[in-house]
Amino acid sequence: MSRGTVQEAYAQLAAEGWIAGRQGSGTIVAIDRPPDHGQPARPAPPRRWRHDLRPGRPDASSFPRQAWLRALKRALQAAPGDVLSYAEPAGQLALRIELAAYLARARGLRVTPADLLVTTGYTQGLGLVARALAEDGCVRVAFENPSMALHREVVAAAGHALVPITVDDDGLRVDALDAAGDVRAVVLTPNRQHPTGATLHPARRSRLLEWARARAALIVEDDYDGEFRYDRQPLGPLQALDPDLVAYAGTTSKTLAPGLRLGWLALPASYRARTLRQKTLADSHTGALEQLGLTEMLRTHAYDRHVRAMRLRYQRRRDALLEAFKQRLPGLEVRGAAAGLNVLVPLADVAAERTALSAARIHGVAIEGLATRGYFTGDGPAGLIVGYAAAPEHGYAAALEALVVALESALA
Repeated sequence: MSRGTVQEAYAQLAAEGWIAGRQGSGTIVAIDRPPDHGQPARPAPPRRWRHDLRPGRPDASSFPRQAWLRALKRALQAAPGDVLSYAEPAGQLALRIELAAYLARARGLRVTPADLLVTTGYTQGLGLVARALAEDGCVRVAFENPSMALHREVVAAAGHALVPITVDDDGLRVDALDAAGDVRAVVLTPNRQHPTGATLHPARRSRLLEWARARAALIVEDDYDGEFRYDRQPLGPLQALDPDLVAYAGTTSKTLAPGLRLGWLALPASYRARTLRQKTLADSHTGALEQLGLTEMLRTHAYDRHVRAMRLRYQRRRDALLEAFKQRLPGLEVRGAAAGLNVLVPLADVAAERTALSAARIHGVAIEGLATRGYFTGDGPAGLIVGYAAAPEHGYAAALEALVVALESALA
């Protein structure tokens, strides 16, 4: 090596504290290791499961790569030169135009491009609405009980007090919501409640809208997997019944892939400006390339075709799961509407849930527990939440077999 290279290496080691020395004496390894300045240890990589049957996850291997590449290529070729510059916080106008058309034809929304705000997914959208609510002072916000712990934390982080409202087989108990006192907003999943799978009864839908109208309250509607209904046409969203009362949230996380980070809000007029301001403060705007690709897929209806194909695939998987349980685990009950990406299997108690989860882990199967996952505020019943979408198509049969074997051993 050249002298300069050696000197540079020694200088770097000395700067980092690994060696020490004085002029006229030798260079030695430092006695003490240099401080780590409080840096945390590198986190362990996430566990790679042999069989992924976790709920709320699509089959990422079925992401339409070729259709996405074609859409992105066409969109980039036609896009103006400033498309990759700083953009409008609300999202690209072309995307909002196509989204408005899609949501009207596929979900029955009453929406215009001006009503829409493009986000990086439901979690961000919920946070934006929660902080917009807080501009008038922190309030009491109702949540379904059970519900996702992360979503409750997002709203609580905006300073709001959370009010748990019981869910039964007909969805959110609107009578309990009415008795909860001064609640200014409610967050719910009416088309397929997560994790129970219950659908909000039509009579309760009407009563919920009356409640919001009487109290000038906001309904935050999470339509996270509303495209996937298997026994009939998907239920229409609450937003279509009264757009002035409902902030509607949708996402591509279940239809395309969570890694895409694309979602949207359809906002009542009274919340548009303040929520847009929160989006500006959060990240200025959503990524341009993702918006370009989705715009083109919506424009050509490639997105519609992909959703239809995945709906059929997930329906077949759900049917296979129900048939396997019927044949080999006839004592287990499976609950939830014929929709979405997972089912709920009630169990007798938390001990049975832990036993089943342990057996699933031994067989390399990833599922979730109802009581142990933090869905409930306070104590709640036990059960397993089994997803049938996340496993790749070629591995689903093996995943289902491993799950059945695990449950046969655990619940015998």
